[in-house]
Amino acid sequence: MSGHDDHEDLLPSSTPGYKPSAAKTAEEYAKLDAEDESLARWKASLGVTAAATQAGSGPKVTVLTLELVSDTLPAGKSIVLDLKETSAAATTKKPVAIKDSVTIKEGIEYNVRIKFKVNHSIISGVRYIQVVKRAGVKVDKLEQMLGSYSAGPDPYVKNFEPEESPSGMIARSGTYNVRSRVIDDDGEVYADWEWQFKLAKEWA
Repeated sequence: MSGHDDHEDLLPSSTPGYKPSAAKTAEEYAKLDAEDESLARWKASLGVTAAATQAGSGPKVTVLTLELVSDTLPAGKSIVLDLKETSAAATTKKPVAIKDSVTIKEGIEYNVRIKFKVNHSIISGVRYIQVVKRAGVKVDKLEQMLGSYSAGPDPYVKNFEPEESPSGMIARSGTYNVRSRVIDDDGEVYADWEWQFKLAKEWA
């Protein structure tokens, strides 16, 4: 679906003059200014504790679901992609293909909701990036900052800003191929996947 020419599009955008600081381990963060009590309380509120400093194995991040949320969805209907296997892309260097194809009603307001879990360490400057193509031509790109998080037992949920789906006969023609990636400022990829959607006059 997506080719090697996606590589540049799927890298985080950079701010002129900004250089990400060197990545630190959770243990290093926990020890920073250890004598400062107010800072220690602040770090504890973020989950930067002794427990979070423990080394872990496996993927740092597991992306659980990507959901499309809209007030126009029929009662009882949900559009949720199960993405638990996409973290494998961090080691295979190949995107995971999601077999489910999504149908979106044209001309409606919706927002995307992503749910993920940080398994160990601390992640910072994490973004969600997606490139949308139709017939091999890029038609849209979305870059959404997710933020910085520490490991913990509960998943995090991030709601993106509302968008409006395209409408019209041309927009409804063909299938849209999407390449999605969760990546940080250092270029470390936590999840990488491909999926498809179509636009229709009504929800399928």
